[in-house]
Amino acid sequence: MIEMRRTKEHAGDQLAQRIVYFFSRNWILLFGLLFGVYAWLPFAAPLLMHWGWTGFAKAIYFIYSFLCHQLPERSFFFFGTSHMYSLSQIQAAYQDSIDVTVLRRFIGNPDMGWKVAWSDRMVYMYASTFFLGLLWWPLRKRIRALPWWGFLLFLLPMAIDGTSHLVSDLSGIGQGFRYANAWLMNITGNLFSSSFYYGDGLGSFNAWARLLTGVFFGIGVVWFSFPYLDEIFSSKAQLIEHHHQLGKYINNLRKISSPHD
Repeated sequence: MIEMRRTKEHAGDQLAQRIVYFFSRNWILLFGLLFGVYAWLPFAAPLLMHWGWTGFAKAIYFIYSFLCHQLPERSFFFFGTSHMYSLSQIQAAYQDSIDVTVLRRFIGNPDMGWKVAWSDRMVYMYASTFFLGLLWWPLRKRIRALPWWGFLLFLLPMAIDGTSHLVSDLSGIGQGFRYANAWLMNITGNLFSSSFYYGDGLGSFNAWARLLTGVFFGIGVVWFSFPYLDEIFSSKAQLIEHHHQLGKYINNLRKISSPHD
């Protein structure tokens, strides 16, 4: 009975070791699964709202509200008349407010559609990390790790853009210097149309800034951290290989030293 239990425990240990070895050699699959769920689950919220599964959808909105400001004028909408709406449109449909805590609660309606539980910046950040990570995998032997100072340079644009938005929003949504961007009009001599300078809609300066800084973030994260992750998981796989080879060697010695009938 004890021998059978030991045999089962050994078989269980071997199975666990094979699983650990597989994911150590192919950890990008684990990244794709776990990070993919985290990054793309917010897109399920508008889909579930559209299907009428409001309980599940609101649970997603609630969970991700701790990870994102979810301001509707900076979010994508699905199943409505537009993929993004201006602040004035949001205020007309919901509440005439400039309070972040009020506006972020608007998730949409049947006419306007339902918002993604990520803001557009978060979509760009995590989508770029996800896709660039998968693209990095087959090219990993040819790409050297980004130095720490290069990583900081890739994060710097987002730090500047995000901080300036944060300071601007202290005056109230739609009231700060990053909403009308008069400073940019002065720098560029009002070269572009008013829709480029004003607001957060697609094609505006603010939207372009969030897109580019989000992609820079993804490039920096993948280029800097993934080579180190690969080194860690590869070392784990090599350790398992050495342990397996040692086990085979010991078993062979036992067979040689054991008496024959």
